[in-house]
Amino acid sequence: MTYALAAALGVVAGVLSGLFGVGGGILFVPTLTALGLTQLHAEASSLLAIIPTVIVGVWRQQRHDLVRWRSSLVIGVASIGAAVGGVQVAEALPQATLRKLFAVLLICTAGQIAWRARKR
Repeated sequence: MTYALAAALGVVAGVLSGLFGVGGGILFVPTLTALGLTQLHAEASSLLAIIPTVIVGVWRQQRHDLVRWRSSLVIGVASIGAAVGGVQVAEALPQATLRKLFAVLLICTAGQIAWRARKR
């Protein structure tokens, strides 16, 4: 049952993310915490779910010769370093603090969506 719920969540998060122009983690992480995962595990699961999307996206864009490999390499290497540092910070913080910081991210994202909608 939990796997079916997680799969349904992935579909709904993907559709809503596409509609609102936000990352799926904005919806995925709170739902995973509601399903019983810790904040740290929910965030890690959300980030892990990005990998297949990136692989398919690069493959599809490369077919049209739209991938800039040098820039991709620089961003990829920088992302590895940032991920390692982010893991260390996330593991060092109490779960409550990590959850509050994620809430701040959600509020900033909502503000950005409202700001973009206002400008149109």
